[in-house]
Amino acid sequence: MAKNYILSEEVTQRKLLRMAYEILENNFDEKEILLAGIRNSGSVMARNIQKLLASISDITTDIITITLDKKFPEEVTFSKEISFDNKPVILIDDVSNTGRTLLYALKPFLSAHPKKIQTLVLVERTHKIFPVKPYYVGLSVSTTLQEHIYVEVEGELVKGAWLE
Repeated sequence: MAKNYILSEEVTQRKLLRMAYEILENNFDEKEILLAGIRNSGSVMARNIQKLLASISDITTDIITITLDKKFPEEVTFSKEISFDNKPVILIDDVSNTGRTLLYALKPFLSAHPKKIQTLVLVERTHKIFPVKPYYVGLSVSTTLQEHIYVEVEGELVKGAWLE
């Protein structure tokens, strides 16, 4: 069965670059930004955003990977110990559907004292049941509850997104 792409590789790369510029515009006075990618696709996107920011600015970025079970997100872990105090944090995931994953991924940051927390997703769906709205969005789409959106990554490349 052919995949019904809603974002091609070329368009995806343009959207990531646009979001990198938006991050720069909204954080122009920052010296350092922490990028926190939710494991698998979100982590690949975070590394892509990190490279794009390095090519357009002199802001220092650090990166961590967040691991959690998206169906039962009771435990949230980080790829390394790092201080979030007084640092801007950008939480990155591939798709925002209900807001649940972003909400639970935010939990450990709340016990620290980050300067600010922003969220970034490549694709936002309109089925929010948790009060988390992405700050940076590549594409916002209306879908039925039965449809699913998949972000395709290959190695360190974000290849696109498709609807099933």
